[in-house]
Amino acid sequence: MSTMSRDTAPNVEDPGPVEVRSGDLAGYTVDFMTVRQGHDMAPLLVGLPDDHCPCPHWGYVLKGRITVRHATGRTEVAQAGDAFYLEPGHIPTFDAGTEYVQFSPTEAHAVLNAAIETNLPAMMAAIQGA
Repeated sequence: MSTMSRDTAPNVEDPGPVEVRSGDLAGYTVDFMTVRQGHDMAPLLVGLPDDHCPCPHWGYVLKGRITVRHATGRTEVAQAGDAFYLEPGHIPTFDAGTEYVQFSPTEAHAVLNAAIETNLPAMMAAIQGA
């Protein structure tokens, strides 16, 4: 059995608004997310198909709330205590103080992360300028 916790996750990224602790378990990326500042992910998804997240995610909200807009126009909310599945074609918005863990196929997650890395400088500049 492979295991990982927030404290043992091998990768730590902390651009400010969100701390991400992550690692790989059998082809799935496990992310332990701590959202310090509420934000909409839309600016980070620019350039992906229809500017929506193409990666499926399974997870559990420990604290706070995630609001998700789907490409179909549907909006859903997952809050503390909820397990969730996000099909490809979504844009999440996070409330400040949200903590959650999610599991994503590593290959699809890499595509998402490449877009985030490309778009993050512009989003950070907008946050700091606000």
